[in-house]
Amino acid sequence: MRAVAHPARFAILQHLSDHEATATECAKIVGLSPSATSYHLRALAKVGMVEEAPSRGDGRERVWRSPTRGFFFDVDETDGSDAISAALALMDVVLEHDDAMARQWVGRSLDIPQDWSDGLGVHRNQLIVTAAELVELQATIAKMLDAYTRNSREDAPPGARKVVALFRVFPADPPEKFMQPEE
Repeated sequence: MRAVAHPARFAILQHLSDHEATATECAKIVGLSPSATSYHLRALAKVGMVEEAPSRGDGRERVWRSPTRGFFFDVDETDGSDAISAALALMDVVLEHDDAMARQWVGRSLDIPQDWSDGLGVHRNQLIVTAAELVELQATIAKMLDAYTRNSREDAPPGARKVVALFRVFPADPPEKFMQPEE
């Protein structure tokens, strides 16, 4: 998690999830020098998030790809403070990236074809659930989304595009309220 918890590395992973690219090409995406980008690519390779792809042309350039199509992480009280810290850092990077992307698309929704803009949206509902119901809700939505993920939908119909589905669930009350005994 710590290897991915850097905005440049996360952006590199996002790019390599769809494209094979050299460090120079990735550098243009993240706004760094090719040598700095190479450093980040090697760090990602050490943890298996990227790998070398077959070379193009004369074989002098190093081409990278991502063998993964996403990641999921889950930490709990049995994990050490380093794992928890890494998870929080990664979550910050993911939330910042996804928030910026959502704002960009919502702001441009009138500029894209209506059939696609009709599908854009932010749904915000306050639910009243137990902890068990919340776990069940998460599992149900994950199962619904799984049918459309890139890993399970290799033969997508014509006109299909990659989209990001964000589903966040968190209590509306501050964490301190959960530390108090129920009344």
